[in-house]
Amino acid sequence: MKQPRAWQRMLSGRRLDLLDPTPVDIELVDIAHGLAFVARWNGQTQGDWPYSVAEHALLVETLAGRLAPKLDTRWRLAALLHDAPEYVIGDMISPVKAAIGPAYGALDDRLSAAIHLRFGLPAQLPVRVKALIKKADRISAWLEATQIAGFSRAEADRFFTRPPAGLTDDLQIMLRPPVEARRAFIARHDALDALITCQRRP
Repeated sequence: MKQPRAWQRMLSGRRLDLLDPTPVDIELVDIAHGLAFVARWNGQTQGDWPYSVAEHALLVETLAGRLAPKLDTRWRLAALLHDAPEYVIGDMISPVKAAIGPAYGALDDRLSAAIHLRFGLPAQLPVRVKALIKKADRISAWLEATQIAGFSRAEADRFFTRPPAGLTDDLQIMLRPPVEARRAFIARHDALDALITCQRRP
């Protein structure tokens, strides 16, 4: 029997095999473009623009840096890329992921490993780094839930992680067009990559 097509053609011209992804087929421009057009919260957010995964990634990276001010720049890059697989598999809210089961997680893991290798990170992040990024992710979800997704603070407390006092007082989620989110994501990657390159020099 003919095997179903498992690759997607990217705007960069790359063909990414979703079942067996390789780092050479992963491009920053594809990730940034895709994430800027993927809506968080199934699009159920207030405002004239969807709140994109690109915006969420920028917020998580900021929060990771605030939670651990001495965090190695590589791990800040990992925080920026923590949801990068969603540029091809989309964003699913947690209840949907649970209903699908382990297949979604396995696909996400394969893509994450290839993305990490493409950007000079270990395929599997250290446990402590994953835990920090997860904490930042849950805090970001609390902020998003209460600021733009219609949750009360009490309701958000049940499902996400309330920020520690003073950590996010100055953070207000501002929605913007996808093209601006895409540019901001690429700019932040480039800034982190430049820092990593400088730190590696003898």
